[in-house]
Amino acid sequence: MIDYLLIVTALAQGFFGSPHCLGMCGGIVSALSFALAKQSPSQRLILQTSYHLGRLLSYSFLGLVIGFAGKGLLTPLFEQQWLYALTGVVMVMVGLYLTGWWRGLDRLERLGASIWQAMSPLRKRFMPINSMGRALAAGMLWGFLPCGLVYSALLLAFTSANTQTASLTMLAFGIGTLPMMLLAGSTAGVLKQKLQQQGWRTANALLIIGFGLWTLMRAFMQHDTHHHTAERFEPHTTPLITSNKLKGSDTI
Repeated sequence: MIDYLLIVTALAQGFFGSPHCLGMCGGIVSALSFALAKQSPSQRLILQTSYHLGRLLSYSFLGLVIGFAGKGLLTPLFEQQWLYALTGVVMVMVGLYLTGWWRGLDRLERLGASIWQAMSPLRKRFMPINSMGRALAAGMLWGFLPCGLVYSALLLAFTSANTQTASLTMLAFGIGTLPMMLLAGSTAGVLKQKLQQQGWRTANALLIIGFGLWTLMRAFMQHDTHHHTAERFEPHTTPLITSNKLKGSDTI
């Protein structure tokens, strides 16, 4: 079953966390803009769209893989309500990460940097970006850029233990980052300043933490419902067994 709250969380995470994305990817966006400067406006739009489409496809693919891993690793270990609880905890962690209060993914980001460097020869094969195919391929490679924000979205997707939800979660995250990436330049600078203001950051963190707390509540409510249902049906079995035993003893 698709968890739409998880998808909405990832969308908000991508949008409000996109100033971080611009800081990480600003060089790539600038290089892309410089490479497309000689193209006509229509061709530039086609290549930019292809580039970002490749990035979204890459995120969706990573979500599919991580969702498959979560399904294989988490489903045998946890019942559904505990999966919800795990997702809620991760949502709270993501909210804390976006405010800078928790930096638990920084080490993973440094590990991903080595993989990104190893991919450098492959990235150079698609330069210059002067065709839709090259733009699409370069965008797909961009999806592997080491970024703590992306890793936090992948962690959310992983807890879904569902390939479809995980893939849609990463797609929503990518869509959330699009406004900042597409408006690179002075307009993006204004948007970045707005989203980096403490009030916006705090509101975003509280929103995602609120989603996490609601998910935790849902997990415990489901657990209580399951527990009370089991208690309600349990007493009916014992008298029936006793009654049958008594009937058997009467006949003897």
